[in-house]
Amino acid sequence: MIIEAGRAERQYWHDLWRYRELFYFLAWRDFLVRYKQTAAGVLWSLVRPVLTMLALMVVVRFGKLPTGGVPGPLFIFAAMLPWQFFATALSESGGSLITNANLVSKIYFPRLVVPASSIIVCFADFMISSVFLAALMLYYHFLPPMQVLLLPLMLLMALGASLGAGVWIAALTVKYRDFRFIVPFVVQFGVYASPVILKTSMVPEKWGLRFFYSLNPMVGVIDGFRWCLLGGENVIYWPGFGASLCVVIFLVFTGVWYFRRTERTFADII
Repeated sequence: MIIEAGRAERQYWHDLWRYRELFYFLAWRDFLVRYKQTAAGVLWSLVRPVLTMLALMVVVRFGKLPTGGVPGPLFIFAAMLPWQFFATALSESGGSLITNANLVSKIYFPRLVVPASSIIVCFADFMISSVFLAALMLYYHFLPPMQVLLLPLMLLMALGASLGAGVWIAALTVKYRDFRFIVPFVVQFGVYASPVILKTSMVPEKWGLRFFYSLNPMVGVIDGFRWCLLGGENVIYWPGFGASLCVVIFLVFTGVWYFRRTERTFADII
């Protein structure tokens, strides 16, 4: 064993690759535990967003909200997919270090593996739920526009928002357990603070309100998904999309920085 000052710091990112098998194990374990002894199994990945979509459709119908010239279920579900992914990733990764307290306090490994593996499990749920969106498109005989080819970039943006916010919450929850109660409230409120049931164009541009609304990173993500999947009247407000993208990049870099800064204290506090 070579003991050298600063060696662990320099080898950290290399260790993430060395411990990739632990990453796979944690992700697979979380996936199995989530659906263990459930009658519907992975179908729960479909049930939750579908029921949420039906509830929001009632709001859209009674509120006579515009749906961008596409069927209401498509309009809602195209936004529910990225939002549900972000919300679930925020909840799961936020409490992941506390859930794995025994592992964190006993052995060395890059702690970033823990929240990252939780996000990957949520991504698996996202992919399962996307099957229902494809089925909806077939039902309505709806053909996505050409910009659907840019959907992987929007998905990367959603992953970045989930990772950035997730590692922030994971690190803060270790020290301040209040976040276990704050996060569910934020997730519940966020579905209405994000353009899930409304079009971003309904927010007035006066006094820069629409731009500041886009500082919510999920505004850019949801608008990007709708633009790629639905097209038509669902256009992107590019200044706002740029603001959302900048916030996502900021969340990723600052989240990883804060996580790395506090990581060495996790085993003592947890």
